[in-house]
Amino acid sequence: MPQLLPPNPAALGSITAFQNLPSAVLGWLSETGQLQRYAAGETVVRAGEAADRLLAVVAGSVHYFRPEGGEVVFRTAAGSVSGVLPYSRLQVFKGRGVAEGDTVLFTLPRSQFAALEQLSPELVQRLVSLMNDRARDEVRGQERDDKLRALGKLSAGLSHELNNPAAAIGRAAAGLAEALAAKPLLLQNLLATCPPAEAVAALTALAAWPAEPAPALPALARADLEEELADWLETQGCPDGYALAPTLREAGLGPAALGSVAAQLPAPARPPALAWLAGQLAALRLAHDIHEASQRISQLVSNVKTYTHMDRAGGRELLAVTAGLDSTLNMFAYPLRQQQVRLSRAYAPGLPQVLGQAGSLNQVWTNLIDNALDALPAQGGQLTVRADQLGGQVRVQVEDNGSGIAPEVLPHIFEPFYTTKPPGEGTGQGLEIAYRIVQEHGGRLEVASAPGCTVFTVWLPAQP
Repeated sequence: MPQLLPPNPAALGSITAFQNLPSAVLGWLSETGQLQRYAAGETVVRAGEAADRLLAVVAGSVHYFRPEGGEVVFRTAAGSVSGVLPYSRLQVFKGRGVAEGDTVLFTLPRSQFAALEQLSPELVQRLVSLMNDRARDEVRGQERDDKLRALGKLSAGLSHELNNPAAAIGRAAAGLAEALAAKPLLLQNLLATCPPAEAVAALTALAAWPAEPAPALPALARADLEEELADWLETQGCPDGYALAPTLREAGLGPAALGSVAAQLPAPARPPALAWLAGQLAALRLAHDIHEASQRISQLVSNVKTYTHMDRAGGRELLAVTAGLDSTLNMFAYPLRQQQVRLSRAYAPGLPQVLGQAGSLNQVWTNLIDNALDALPAQGGQLTVRADQLGGQVRVQVEDNGSGIAPEVLPHIFEPFYTTKPPGEGTGQGLEIAYRIVQEHGGRLEVASAPGCTVFTVWLPAQP
């Protein structure tokens, strides 16, 4: 239990919000409130108890912990004011406050706030300003935490998306090294079958041959073409025709195209020349694969950069909502694929820009899409993202064909900390934060839901 100390108006002067107040005000505060000493580790407030008093730290400090997890939310040092403040809507303490070291607190009951306003409007104004600052800091913290939670949920998918092209680069690089290592022997075999001048001419002709990638074919049709090409290669004296055929076919080359080149070579030179051509094409294909995989990694990094808005200042600017929608959907590529979601994008052409903060709007798109994915069936759901213009507004809709939102839940869907998910699976802040961000952009967020069709609609003012 805390130790009750005698009234001491002078001690209240150390509190920043109380400085330079008239002595009569400090005397009233001292007589109306209480000075209490807490030992190190002693509980000051408990999560869930009524928020019925102002708390000002005269000496020491108080750590506030989340009710779940136990991590420190914030710390109030000597001279700071916490607890409930005038005009605050806080009804219960959300976390647990613990004294850090020997701590002295001044407490003022909430029931005395009306009398305080009559006695010292100046102090009430200071406390209201503190409450506004605290509310802004809490909002920023909630939005930051929400974005970090979203990135945390997406991190596994991003790791998988990055690992695939990275592994492809590794495999292609190993294959390219093998192909390049074999080229000197292939050249030696060709020189052994014809004079150097003819060999150089043959290689030049083969290297300049316009090979176009073959179109994608069903497995059976592809196997038939490769078998036909392998048989032809064996007629040209190639002992490993079945090994060369896939590479040549992938380059769009068949017996007709290769025959015109082979006819220009002496018969003994054809097998090594065709083997050299297959090695050359394999090396080029592997180099192309490395380039494609590296481009995929660059695109993923670009998507993350665009999504998090890391490369720009935090102010508002003219934005194309479709760019933010696309970068956000790209971030969800892995979970969309894992759940076998059918994704449909319907963007009206020539959409006007909106004035906003890209990082904040991307957080809105993230929360709406993540909410839709949670509502979809485990496999085979439908997600539709639309963007169009109605009057002077840009309208963005995120629609899913999940089970829908229960009628009794709809009125509360944008309330802070309201969630229908099991404990530990949702904070109930995502939709509330999205609602607030849209309002801050001069727009509105609406929802309509029925079984099999839930639509969240964002309206944002269009810029001329």
